Amino acid sequence: MKNSILYIVPTPIGNLEDITLRAIKVLKSVSIIGAEDTRNSGKLLKKFKIKTPMFSYHKFNERSRVEKILDKLKNGEDVAIISDAGTPGISDPASIIIKAAIEINIKVETLPGATAFIPALVSSGLVSERFYFAGFLPEKKSEKNNLLKELKNIKDTIIFYEAPHRLIKFLSGLKKVFGNRKIVIARELSKLYETYYRITIDEVLTNPDMIILKGEFVIIVEGAQEKEYSNAELLEMLQAELGKGKSKKDIIKKVMEKTSVSKNRIYYLALKL
Repeated sequence: MKNSILYIVPTPIGNLEDITLRAIKVLKSVSIIGAEDTRNSGKLLKKFKIKTPMFSYHKFNERSRVEKILDKLKNGEDVAIISDAGTPGISDPASIIIKAAIEINIKVETLPGATAFIPALVSSGLVSERFYFAGFLPEKKSEKNNLLKELKNIKDTIIFYEAPHRLIKFLSGLKKVFGNRKIVIARELSKLYETYYRITIDEVLTNPDMIILKGEFVIIVEGAQEKEYSNAELLEMLQAELGKGKSKKDIIKKVMEKTSVSKNRIYYLALKL
């Protein structure tokens, strides 16, 4: 019996011409396609003359659909999973069926293709060598704040997704934890009204009307920046620690932890006390 394959197929995030030739070939060859929204995906399939039957597969019915998909895979049929836009499994359903397929030794093949955060990051102008993808923040306020606190000190660029009606509230929460930072807001990527706002959090909060709140948003946030300390500031910290009766060794260690300034520089200044 033929070994079946579960295909994870990226679809365009806006411009339908961004689909790959391989994606079209796979979608035509599989037995069935699991789509996040069959009406939305139907437009894509119609454009490229893909007549493969679809069924709905989204976050509200994901668990109940797993058995249906597994039955087809066990029967030797290939199945493709697509989302409304981008790569399934990135901030949308697919992870449950992927794990289930792996557990029964079904081959999972993910095609390279469209995803929103990579073009947003590359075009942002912020550091792109290393980055942290956070996606959508949790709904619960406590979980959201805890995650932001964990991300606060990351020095790499951080990427978030957010819906337009929650954008200003999201940036207000970000400001409370992160402080003011450089950000790039990307909207309507690959579409007619693709727009990049290269600004700071404060600039948006001061003038929220500058952002057109339509479409999907990717927010690229500058990583934590090391503060530059003057010798006078460091001497003041050393003096304050000395006043607590600590040894010079402990004082140097404490100020190093607070500032991330090199040991040699702090030691040199401590000699002046």
